[in-house]
Amino acid sequence: MAKRVLVVEDNELNLKLFCDLLRAHDFAVEPVRDGREAVERTRAFMPDLIVMDIQMPHVTGYELILELKADAALRHIPVMAVTAYAGREDEERIRAAGADAYISKPITLARFITAVGALV
Repeated sequence: MAKRVLVVEDNELNLKLFCDLLRAHDFAVEPVRDGREAVERTRAFMPDLIVMDIQMPHVTGYELILELKADAALRHIPVMAVTAYAGREDEERIRAAGADAYISKPITLARFITAVGALV
């Protein structure tokens, strides 16, 4: 059975890239364009991994990670933060919120898939 990945990304090109790449590596993928839907969609899809953009309108990926990790039914799901933030303090803050991995944009395809594989 294919591993399930929820991709939370507001940028259409990045969302398509991540989803296409994951599908090409035999993952079942659920795209989420609006962070406000992420927690509800996580409950419905119950993914093996969440790929989370950090900079989004309405609600940030950082806030979503905190919410997911505070939920006893969802906290076990690993989260891979994918962000244009590149500062050391940003990575530390995002990891402290509960992210299990941190990939900076622009991504390299090999690094992205290696990080996904390490988490599922």
